[in-house]
Amino acid sequence: MTNFAEDVIAGVTGHMNVDHQEDSLLIARAFGYPEATASTMVGVTGEAGIWRVTDPSGEHELSVAWPSAPLTERAQIRRDVVLVYRAACKTLGVVARQEHESELKSEHGAHDAHDHAAQGGHSHGAHGAHGEKGHHGHGGGHGGGNPHASTEEYAEGEKPFSVVMRESSWGDHSDSEGASFMEDIMRGKATKQDYIDLSVQHYFMYEALESATAQFADNATMASFHRSELERLDALKLDLAHLIGADWADKVAPVPATAEYAARIRECAAEGWVAGIVAHHYTRYLGDLSGGQIIARRVSKQHDLEHAGVAFYDFTTLGSLTDFKNEYRGALDALGATLSEDEQKRMLDEVRAAYGFNTAVFVDLGKAKAAAAI
Repeated sequence: MTNFAEDVIAGVTGHMNVDHQEDSLLIARAFGYPEATASTMVGVTGEAGIWRVTDPSGEHELSVAWPSAPLTERAQIRRDVVLVYRAACKTLGVVARQEHESELKSEHGAHDAHDHAAQGGHSHGAHGAHGEKGHHGHGGGHGGGNPHASTEEYAEGEKPFSVVMRESSWGDHSDSEGASFMEDIMRGKATKQDYIDLSVQHYFMYEALESATAQFADNATMASFHRSELERLDALKLDLAHLIGADWADKVAPVPATAEYAARIRECAAEGWVAGIVAHHYTRYLGDLSGGQIIARRVSKQHDLEHAGVAFYDFTTLGSLTDFKNEYRGALDALGATLSEDEQKRMLDEVRAAYGFNTAVFVDLGKAKAAAAI
């Protein structure tokens, strides 16, 4: 079995849970859980992608084999995620987006792999080749398709900026060593201290981000992205007081990668670079309000936490998360239309940098945990 480095796993799962939450739901419905209501990618091996799926009967782990397995490189993961997505679309009768067509055509043997995936591939749940509770790795006519799957094909130069951002964030990450810190949390294998350590890092990230966002409170561009209901700092303070104690502020510190992450956000703010702050706003908020929902359910159950302790992930005052994300992507499209080609490239580079900082934090947390165990 191929074991990818932690930052590769975190980069792939983070990207899927920020930008492709609806696609993950479609995959879950097509490959074994037709009544799925939530699906979060929690792991990657050379043989399969792993999702944590919620349906009316509870939570399940779904493993979907890669059509081209075994995979050994990051770029292959991207290709096979697309193939699995398109196989799911075919199973459910949904028209697949065409945004990755050129990439698939450029891969040797991609069409053969696609044909294999479209026939169902090999999927299995956590308890065997047919998943749990009698599911057989296909969606059949049950559960319907993805209501947000796009049927648009974009002419040259007309691709929406939100789509360009989604595609650009698949950029490669450098290899590194360390335990799969975030994967363990998402799969319910982590300790309560692991979760506390992650919450501490979120505090320092959001302290920098919300300070930067407040600096642009009167900026019309920022106003199109930011709502007060998004703000996480007060919820994090509530969580940390519950998890650590009233004197939590005297006991916490950022890991090196978090300190660098926060410094970069402050640097963008000091420059007055609104698009740069939006890049960090996008990667943090959309990631935490998407993939964070299943983390909250998992951690609440595992560590007997109610509102205090997981308040960070409570976005109920925001209303429909799907509606919010659609509006957010529309704001990204509008922003992109105002930027020059060079400005767009700079913003896309900042999005990739934000993903890099985020995965580096997971690596640092894994290293700190390993050092503490010695």
